[in-house]
Amino acid sequence: MSNLDHRLAEARAEAAIAGLPRGHFIDGAFVAPLEGGEMESFDPGLGRPFASFANGSQADVDRAVQSARKAQKAWARTAPAERGRILRRIADLILEEGRRLALVEMFDAGKRLREAEGDVRSAARGFEYYAGAADKLEGAQIPVGEGYLAYTVQEPVGVVAQIIPWNYPLTSAVRGVAPALACGCSVVLKPAEQTPFTALLLAEICKRAGLPDGVFNVVTGTGARVGGPLTAHGDIDHITFTGSVGTGSRVMSEAARNITRVTLELGGKSPHVLLADCDLDRAIPDAMGAIFENAGQICSAGSRLIVERAIRDEVAERLSKAMAGLRTGHGLANLDVGAVNSAEQLARVEAHVEGARGRGNSIISGGTRLSPEDAPGGWYFAPTLIEAPDPADAIVQEEIFGPVLTLQVADDFDHAVALADGTGYALAGAIHTRDLTKAVRFAREVDAGQIYVNEYFAAPFEVPFGGNGKSGFGRAKGLEGLKTYCKLKSVTMKLV
Repeated sequence: MSNLDHRLAEARAEAAIAGLPRGHFIDGAFVAPLEGGEMESFDPGLGRPFASFANGSQADVDRAVQSARKAQKAWARTAPAERGRILRRIADLILEEGRRLALVEMFDAGKRLREAEGDVRSAARGFEYYAGAADKLEGAQIPVGEGYLAYTVQEPVGVVAQIIPWNYPLTSAVRGVAPALACGCSVVLKPAEQTPFTALLLAEICKRAGLPDGVFNVVTGTGARVGGPLTAHGDIDHITFTGSVGTGSRVMSEAARNITRVTLELGGKSPHVLLADCDLDRAIPDAMGAIFENAGQICSAGSRLIVERAIRDEVAERLSKAMAGLRTGHGLANLDVGAVNSAEQLARVEAHVEGARGRGNSIISGGTRLSPEDAPGGWYFAPTLIEAPDPADAIVQEEIFGPVLTLQVADDFDHAVALADGTGYALAGAIHTRDLTKAVRFAREVDAGQIYVNEYFAAPFEVPFGGNGKSGFGRAKGLEGLKTYCKLKSVTMKLV
């Protein structure tokens, strides 16, 4: 047995993999699927299944929605301060169960363990933040003249369906579940079929913290068998979806039939601009982290590096040298880059890179699948740098969702802004510069839901996050994320 095999065996035991829930979580308990189907979940670092779980159906969705509907009104009537206390206990329990949650996330998603540990801390912070916000949902008094009283009230929207992606299973769940619960909504959550387990463990934690039965339900399975029936369900009041543009469009169509509110986060192709005056000692490592964190599988990843022509050669040289030293392997080894989430995603990344190569783009570094010695069956792609002179090339325009960085060259600041705005996506954007005037202009002129200056991923949980254009609409995180799950009522009273 290799050293990694021995450590993996210990980690599986520590994470209690054999005891992972296999059923849905509905009405406060784990339950078997009504139609009895199961699926396997794979460890991307090894390319092998490690646990099985329920593959639900329309019947399971109906049962979960009915449970959520029954529980929602009582939860909405619970005092906001008490809702906040329960959310705070959830945060504490997440931290107490942090080691197990991180290990399970690592096995399920292919993340490096240190990345998964960071996700656990972020999940706890999300519940802490919305625990403090639960009793601060204030309306406003509106001056309308003598003899009248007019005011607004924020009320919970009702039953919320949430469709969660595979790249950040725990934190994506929390950024929707925590504000919805804080407002007084109930939730039916469908995790991605590739990564179901931390959502199920989170539901169990919520139960232990005192969340009433039925307020938070989890139904696992495929998009066709669970996601479709959930978004088309006539008793859902709001849908939060994170995923591809194509699926998001179908979710909107289903929601339109029932006049259901929708929040969509549909990914991006985010620009990361380095101006000639920037501090390259800081900017180069930041550019690396912006794309190679979680093997590039981040909706807001800085996947397009736009550099002024004066520093193009130095940036390319520094990046190539730094990337040559990156180590790729199983998440438990905590090297520099982890696995791609699935065989299908790995094939998709490879196809994008091969297409770019075939169109004559320069592969400066990487560009191939990898097979680490300790994890030869896993799904890995070499950190890759591709220079693309044509801003209309598919490698520039299309989201890859892998460790692939596209290099574009700008003649000056105005050209950099034009390149930054050169796709239909508008999720995030970043700039490194010592010129604060240019930084402010960039923030004003570039269409993106979130802008970073001199540090990619700089925004904490308190800052709203979401996209424009093909990246969707609506906001998560911050107080704007709380308002997502509220409906505004105005009251005007004639004083007699």
